Amino acid sequence: HLSAALGGWVATIPELDVKAMLGPHCYQHAWHADLWRARLPELRETKEDRAEPANEAFATFMTEVTSPGEPDETIEKLVGIYRVLVPHLLATYSFHQRVTSDIVDAPTVRILKFMIDDNVEQLITGEMMIQDLARTPELCERAGKWQTHLGVLLAKSGGVAGDRTLGGRSAV
Repeated sequence: HLSAALGGWVATIPELDVKAMLGPHCYQHAWHADLWRARLPELRETKEDRAEPANEAFATFMTEVTSPGEPDETIEKLVGIYRVLVPHLLATYSFHQRVTSDIVDAPTVRILKFMIDDNVEQLITGEMMIQDLARTPELCERAGKWQTHLGVLLAKSGGVAGDRTLGGRSAV
């Protein structure tokens, strides 16, 4: 879903430097999904657990993150990905990497390391691009409002794995 949105945005975003950034990020997210598709059956996860969002609220969040479609909504596109979703994925992957045993589940730890490394670089390049684009008070305000809106939706969902996202704590 995420890689498809990023790929689709490449055609609608007028800024060439943003297009050039999104292409590799699109590929990385698709590769991450492929890594999970291969790994989860080995962990005996059911197909239902792999194919569907954790809950309706997270599906709503993802729909909203990927909803900006107009050429003049570049700041919303970038803020949703690089200030809300990627930081959430980094927190989630980092938590799971730290509580997963290197001895018992080295392949999962290695997959998480690849994802963390890619997402750290995405976070940096995405934030640099946001800082470059959001130079006016109006764009800064739009960025902040969109980030808050998406952050609230994400909190309502409990995260990418619902209440299990960061070790079983319920969403507040």
